Amino acid sequence: MSESPKSLNFIEHIIEEDLANGFPPNALRFRFPPEPNGYLHIGHASSICLNFGLGLRYNAPVNLRFDDTNPIKEEQEFVDAIKRDVEWLGYEWDTECYASDYFQTLYDWAVELIKQGKAYVDSQSSEEMAIQKGTPTEPGVNGPYRNRSVEENLELFKGMKEGLFDEGTHVLRAKIDMSSSNMLMRDPIMYRILKRAHHRTNTDWCIYPMYDWTHGESDYIEQITHSLCTLEFAPHRELYDWFLDNIIDPDKVRPKQREFARRNLSHTVVSKRKLLQLVEKGLVNGWDDPRMPTISGLRRRGYTPESIRSFADTIGIAKRENVVDVSLLEFHIREHLNKIAPRVMGVLNPLKLVITNYPEEQEEWLRSENNPEDASAGFRDIPFSRELYIEKEDFREEANRKFFRLKLGGEVRLKNGYIIKAESCTKDTEGNIIEVQCTYDPKSKSGSGSEESLRKVKGTLHWVSIKHALPVEVRLYDRLFTDETPDGHKDKDFLEFVNPDSLTVITGYVEPSLKNAKINDRFQFQRMGYFNVDQDSTPEKMIFNRTVTLRDTWAKLQKKN
Repeated sequence: MSESPKSLNFIEHIIEEDLANGFPPNALRFRFPPEPNGYLHIGHASSICLNFGLGLRYNAPVNLRFDDTNPIKEEQEFVDAIKRDVEWLGYEWDTECYASDYFQTLYDWAVELIKQGKAYVDSQSSEEMAIQKGTPTEPGVNGPYRNRSVEENLELFKGMKEGLFDEGTHVLRAKIDMSSSNMLMRDPIMYRILKRAHHRTNTDWCIYPMYDWTHGESDYIEQITHSLCTLEFAPHRELYDWFLDNIIDPDKVRPKQREFARRNLSHTVVSKRKLLQLVEKGLVNGWDDPRMPTISGLRRRGYTPESIRSFADTIGIAKRENVVDVSLLEFHIREHLNKIAPRVMGVLNPLKLVITNYPEEQEEWLRSENNPEDASAGFRDIPFSRELYIEKEDFREEANRKFFRLKLGGEVRLKNGYIIKAESCTKDTEGNIIEVQCTYDPKSKSGSGSEESLRKVKGTLHWVSIKHALPVEVRLYDRLFTDETPDGHKDKDFLEFVNPDSLTVITGYVEPSLKNAKINDRFQFQRMGYFNVDQDSTPEKMIFNRTVTLRDTWAKLQKKN
C-alpha cells in the first residue's frame, strides 16, 4: 500500500490556486527577508524552512534579502551570522539581496509620489504626530503640513537627502487617509532623517526608508510572487498593497503578501529585543550561548540541521499563534542523534569502585558496538581494569527491590564487561561513601559465550577505567526559563523567570576513545544523554555540552512539583 500524500498547508493551497488560475510555474519566486539586527532564532528557522521548502517543492528560486534600513541596530556581524545559519540548515539562496541595494530606486519613487500629490514632508514633532494620528477608536486629523505644495515638498525632501536638516525635524509621509480604521493607513512615515553610517552604504545616505515603504517595493523589484510574513504583519497588508498600487508596472508580477502564525516555544523568548537584553545583562554568554533559542546557540549545543528541519515540518504552518512545548524540539534531536551518535561511556558524578579479586596490574580491552542503530558504525575497544568509576547514584548501601542498580550484596553487569557483586564500601569522616569494594565473576564476560556470560541480572551500569579515563569539563544545560511563557505576564518582567540552574559545570571522566574527538562531534554518553564537543575545547582541556537528556526529565520534575 502506497503512503498517502502529505496534505498541503494553507500557503501551499494559495499557490496551487494561483497555478490553477493560470499563473506560470516558472515565474514563482520566494524570499527570506531577515533584518540584520541580531541572530536568527528557532522562530526564524520555521520561516526559513517554509520559504526554502516552497522553493524546493516548486523548483523556484528563493532570495536571501536583508532588510537593512536601520543603521542604528544593524551590523555586518549579523549579516554573516544569518548567512551561516541558513547554509547550516541546508539551504541555498538564489540571489543575495539587500534593501540598501534599492535606496536610489526607492528615493526616486518617493519623488514621483510627491509629484502626484501622494506624499508630503511633515515638520511636526513625533509627539505632535502621535496626537494628530488619533487612536484605534478615534479618527486622526489632517496635520498642518499635509497640504504643502508639491514644489515645497520636493525642495524639503531634497534637503533631507542632502543632510541640510537635523534628525527629527522632518519626515516624509504618504498622503492616504487620516480617518482610516486601519491606523497604519493614516499617512504613514516613509522616510526619516538618520545621520548614521550604514554597514554597506556608509554615509552615502542620511535619510532611510521605513519598513512598510521598503518591503513591498523590494518584493516588487525582485519579482517575488508570494511574500510570506508572520501574523503581526496582517494589518500592514493594506498599506503593502497601497504602495504597490502607486508604483507598479502592470506588465510585471505583482507580489502577494500572505501571513502565517508565529510559533512560540515554551520556556524561552524569541524576541530579538529580549534576547539582546539577556546578552547585554550577561545572563547568557553571547548570542550563541547553548541556552539561547538562536540557531547558532542550538548548533553549539549539539542540535543538527535535520532535527530542526524535522521540528519545523512537524509543527507546520498555521493561521493562529500558539505555544509549542520545547519538549517537541527535544524529541526531534533525540530521535536524530539516536540514529547517528556513537555510544561512549562517561561518568559525570564519579564514585570509585575497586574489584578486589581482579589482578592489580591486569588490564584488558573490551569490544563495544559504536551504535546499535547503525550497523556500519563498527566497534571500538574500551580499557578495563581493577579500579573503575561509576555514577554515585548507581550505588546504595541499602535499597528496596525496585532499585536495580548496585547495592550491598547485589549484582549488576558492567556494560560490555563482567557481572560484579558489591561486598563493602568505605566512607569519609562525614559519612559519605567514597569507595565501593566488589568482586567479579571472571567467567561472566559479555560476549564470551560461556554459560555464566548468559546469566541474567537486572541492572547494567556504565563505567570508565580510572587509570585510562580522560577528565573533561561538562556543561549541563537546562531550560533557560522556569516559566512556560516567561514573556506572557503583564505584571512581571520576563527576566524574573530566568532559571538560576540553567547551567551547571562539572568535571566528568570519559573513555579514552574520545581523546581525538573534534569540535562539534556528537556522542551519546550511555545512560546519561547526548553531548557534543564545545568550541571552547582545546587538546589540553576537552569541554562537552549536554545537548539533551535521554528522556524528558523536565516533564517528570514538573509532575512531582
